[in-house]
Amino acid sequence: MAYVSMGEAHRRITEYLNRFWDAVSYQDSSMLCRLLSFSSNSPSLLSLADALNVFQDASSLINHTPKFSEYGEILAHLFRSLQSYRTGNLVETYLAFEKFANAFVQEFRNWESAWALEALYVVCYEVRILAEKADKELTSNGKSPEKLKAAGSLLMKVFGVLAGKGPKRVGALYVTCQLFKTYFKLGTVNLCRSVIRSIETARIFDFEEFPRRDKVTYMYYTGRLEVFNENFPAADTKLSYALQHCNPKRERNIRMILKYLIPVKLSLGIIPKDELLQKYNLHEYMNVVQALRKGDLRLLRHALQEHEDRFLRSGVYLVLEKLELQVYQRLMKKIYIIQKLSDPARAHQLKLEVIAKALRWLEIDMDLDEVECIMTILIYKNLVKGYLAHKSKVVVLSKQDPFPKLNGKPVGS
Repeated sequence: MAYVSMGEAHRRITEYLNRFWDAVSYQDSSMLCRLLSFSSNSPSLLSLADALNVFQDASSLINHTPKFSEYGEILAHLFRSLQSYRTGNLVETYLAFEKFANAFVQEFRNWESAWALEALYVVCYEVRILAEKADKELTSNGKSPEKLKAAGSLLMKVFGVLAGKGPKRVGALYVTCQLFKTYFKLGTVNLCRSVIRSIETARIFDFEEFPRRDKVTYMYYTGRLEVFNENFPAADTKLSYALQHCNPKRERNIRMILKYLIPVKLSLGIIPKDELLQKYNLHEYMNVVQALRKGDLRLLRHALQEHEDRFLRSGVYLVLEKLELQVYQRLMKKIYIIQKLSDPARAHQLKLEVIAKALRWLEIDMDLDEVECIMTILIYKNLVKGYLAHKSKVVVLSKQDPFPKLNGKPVGS
């Protein structure tokens, strides 16, 4: 930190206070956003923090100037938070910022128009980010991380302020998305349900009036929730909406959506093109897709094993594991096609021993009872049309459409 004289420190603090007052007085939301964006690490905010750590009596400066004293509580907590942020004390940063946020929300509630909505978004974002950083500091010191949970409670309070009639209600979806990010980080996704109900059932909200950015984020997170619940048609609808409306220049966001949409599409029998996987660097799905195309169970299991950690972190491992039934179906279809070429009259009769040999060729050793069990499941799930002749150990396939396509429906539906 460069040397800052007392006079220079006084000048910087006074300049910030004047800019804050101007932003509020002239309802300049963009200026107010810049004044509150801690995580941007802007030189002006960092230089202000240096000044605050030199000029220790900023509170007097605020309280003895009438136009500043009107926002005294807001500014005092904001300055304390900025000082702690500059010195690297992240827990104290969060605690002071939380007090600032509460004071700011109260002031925002009193403003009739929604001019400061973007600034409120900045406050909500910073609350979450600073809470995450504070929890990392607590964890590193052997203490229980608790600030993100507190941030969730504060964000719910903000949601309550916005969930009413009037122009401010369009901000409710942004805060909802910040709550989703908080709950997903905490592993308390069940808490999302109450917020979703408020958004989707309350008559005061019209989903189409929300900003596109927030609608995309909302659909992304609610789509992920549907994946966890294995409600794949609903997940497909929500994630597809997010993909179609996502800014095409935001490739990172598109990749995040596809990480969940691709397993959903595969579960519905829809296989993506290799070009899509390559374009968005989704190489972990390449062999999964190839396994489905080829009916190669060994390749699928190898792909799941190779990328197990990544799939587990994303929460899609079990979804991908259940693709085995579709891979069995494609293997059966390949055996059927080969047999149809060599012995057309008996193409619809597949011996379990032949299926077992095909699996052994893929280095998967199964006895006939295990093969019979798999075939029974395929028939039950409507992936194969036909019946099992138990005594003769033969699968008798229907002569019409023996391998039904899923056509966008989940297996077994």
